[in-house]
Amino acid sequence: MLSEGLFYDIVRQALWVAVITSVPILAVALVSGLVVGLFQALTSVQEMTLTFVPKLIAIVIVFWISMGFMTQTLVTFFTSTIIPLIAGGR
Repeated sequence: MLSEGLFYDIVRQALWVAVITSVPILAVALVSGLVVGLFQALTSVQEMTLTFVPKLIAIVIVFWISMGFMTQTLVTFFTSTIIPLIAGGR
């Protein structure tokens, strides 16, 4: 049985891992959205696909590049924290 403190510590670690793994994609989505929005404001081009397609392409590229980092972070968290709890190590 988990103690309350241990449970909250694991939840805190899991939330931090979620933040760390999502930051690259969210940052690129933010920057590409700002760039496309600025471009639309400067040129008065209001095309819906212009906002969607570049952002999607940037997100897919960054996801492809950072997939190894994300996988390694999640595997490390599970092997060092979750699996020992399941096995009864803590």
